[in-house]
Amino acid sequence: MKAVIRSAPVQGLLAFLTWAYLGLVLHTIRWTHLGLDVADAEMARQRGAIGCIWHGTIPLVIGARPILRGREARALISLSADGAFITRAIAGHGITAIRGSKAKGAKAKGGAAAFRECIDWVVGGGLLLVTPDGPRGPAEVMSMGVARMAKLAQAPVYMIGLAARPAARLKSWDRTCLPSPFGRGAVVWDGPYLLPAEATEADLEAAIAAWTTALKAACARAEAALS
Repeated sequence: MKAVIRSAPVQGLLAFLTWAYLGLVLHTIRWTHLGLDVADAEMARQRGAIGCIWHGTIPLVIGARPILRGREARALISLSADGAFITRAIAGHGITAIRGSKAKGAKAKGGAAAFRECIDWVVGGGLLLVTPDGPRGPAEVMSMGVARMAKLAQAPVYMIGLAARPAARLKSWDRTCLPSPFGRGAVVWDGPYLLPAEATEADLEAAIAAWTTALKAACARAEAALS
């Protein structure tokens, strides 16, 4: 089955279907944006920044694209088979992927190189989207990676809460949200969160705890906006 999924024809079909689906989501959902002053202020600064979304809300992140004011964004995407067609699909919507993930156990699977590429991109003034609970979870539990990235790049971090109705939930580890076209969606911008260059390991752990709470709260606000 894995060989079939990774074959060029299947990857191409999955990429096209995902691209088309994301296009429908972007253009047919009525989007509500909360915290636009936060997003607009960041876009006006033209500096590097990191945006965090939960892995399960990846299909909804396309709703945030119009707020980027045409600036190029890159997303950290895993090296999995799913990541391959997602990479091709989001490219069609102007988001370039940085590929890399952590393999089972202690061995890195493209992780170190991807981490360096992310840092270079943000330091150079780029916008980076990350799923701090991916690629394998636990769902809605942030890893330390985003805090280390923010410290090294000395970049602000934003929490992007996403919600949609009606929407289906997959029976995957992250309960991926699949919004229905022609429904309603909400995007909540929260931040910026900053870490000093001299932040200690304890500071990073405290930041991750606070950011996890903040991102959950942003998603809750997005859900409430659709009530």
